[in-house]
Amino acid sequence: MTVSLAIALWVGAAVIPDGAWPSSLTVPHALAFTNQQQMVMEVWRIVNRSYVDETFNHQNWWFMRQKVLRQQLPTWTATYSAIEEMLAVLEDPYTRFLPPNQYQSLQTNTNGELLGVGLQIAKDEEGGVLRVIAPIEGSPAEAAGLMPQDKILEINGTSTVTISLDEAAARMRGAIGSQVALKIGRVDMPPFEVNVRRDRITINPVSAELRTATGLPKLGYLRLGQFNGNAVSELKAALEDLEKQGADAYILDLRNNPGGLLQAGIEIARMWIDQGTVVYTVNRQGALGNYDAIGKAITNDPLVVLVNQGTASASEILAGALQDNGRAQLVGETTFGKGLIQSLFDLPNGAGLAVTIAKYETPNHHDINKLGISPDQAVVSSVEQRKQFGTEADQQYQAAIALLAQSFAMAQQS
Repeated sequence: MTVSLAIALWVGAAVIPDGAWPSSLTVPHALAFTNQQQMVMEVWRIVNRSYVDETFNHQNWWFMRQKVLRQQLPTWTATYSAIEEMLAVLEDPYTRFLPPNQYQSLQTNTNGELLGVGLQIAKDEEGGVLRVIAPIEGSPAEAAGLMPQDKILEINGTSTVTISLDEAAARMRGAIGSQVALKIGRVDMPPFEVNVRRDRITINPVSAELRTATGLPKLGYLRLGQFNGNAVSELKAALEDLEKQGADAYILDLRNNPGGLLQAGIEIARMWIDQGTVVYTVNRQGALGNYDAIGKAITNDPLVVLVNQGTASASEILAGALQDNGRAQLVGETTFGKGLIQSLFDLPNGAGLAVTIAKYETPNHHDINKLGISPDQAVVSSVEQRKQFGTEADQQYQAAIALLAQSFAMAQQS
């Protein structure tokens, strides 16, 4: 089973069957392949069949296989390096080889547990800038004051420009209680260094509360932190509970939600939409696939969605689906802008391979990659810490209440 993802460091697993060999390629007989060569071949075949760009960044992908197989690959370490060099020609930071330890860590991440500082990160395709998507709620990174769109310039004194996305993540992981020094670049500020203490992070993706507000007798406030393996069941349970308590309207807070599992975003959209397209996917041939609502929305009550620069990927799929279907208004800031989908494929020896397999478009065919989604009502954030989200000091939250109160009043009059 292939699990598709909508964020750089969130992946599932599958293996694509072997493909045919071109007669023009001279390689050792299949029976003579070493285990290391077989892994190279498996990586090459997966990318050849699945990668979103059928020009392979205008590289001769056939030649890359021949080049690597001519190398001496006496150890797994040498094999991993050769595979990484082969993938580097694609110039895609999201298509990457995952050694066994990194693969295991990412699988743990999607299951709701993390060891490290608690950052979701992305790497710019141009310039190699390492950027914070969002800190995880309650994490050491959040406590240290790291924010969406911060640039991580150095990790323990090592520049991040020349290291891969997963190597950067690995450098920030470590023993509980140990510290990592991060040099941060932030808009309108000189670079500064912050020491972050590593810890074990349990990811609880959903928080929910029934509130009262001016003009709204019963307001359901739902905050969704990320789309991990628990997100669908937890949000469904929370939404059904708020419905039983008689909520009249809802605020869904997707701020600082860096994304995660694609299917989780689709299933959560279906909780709010009776019918219509949730998202389109576009493969390398330009063919459209689509995921639709299936007529089982839990509620049709008025809804406002809060977004900001840390709203990314699967969060953008959900926000775009609700916006384009006229189901919700978006309040806040333009979202992060990641519209690429990865799948992770199992490899021998406990390793994995993340491959960009498609891009996605909103129901109105907006390509948000590098552009983001614009809110219906732009409101600049008045708070810097997540613990202030949903408080009186939170102007975006207050703007959402005002919109819902107006909608609720109009519904009462009709």
